[in-house]
Amino acid sequence: METIAHSPTDGVYAATPDYVHALEVRGAQRLLFVAGTMGLDPQGVPGATIEEQLSLVWSNLRAILASAGMTVDNIVRLTSYLRDASYAEANARARVAALGGRVVPTTAVVAQTLDSEWLVEIEVTAAG
Repeated sequence: METIAHSPTDGVYAATPDYVHALEVRGAQRLLFVAGTMGLDPQGVPGATIEEQLSLVWSNLRAILASAGMTVDNIVRLTSYLRDASYAEANARARVAALGGRVVPTTAVVAQTLDSEWLVEIEVTAAG
């Protein structure tokens, strides 16, 4: 599988260093669409802080990806749903760390979650 980043500079605003406008995927044999994944421990209990929930989200995503024989290196698209805009910076730091600095198209949306204790939910698309 080959990926090619597309972040044009003419006619569109500049992408920041932590994401690209688009990622072309060539030669992928499989696509995996992962539902919104929350910062819950194996018993379904949310982490107490945004940092704890982000750590749990990424641990949960790694487990889900592994069940399909994939890793975070297979992620080609990511959407974060944040309960509060103040979580954006922590979310970006966690994403950059989890992806090892690899940039993918990403969107962050501030949304009301179904449970007020759920501070973040992340959905991804992976290809391999």
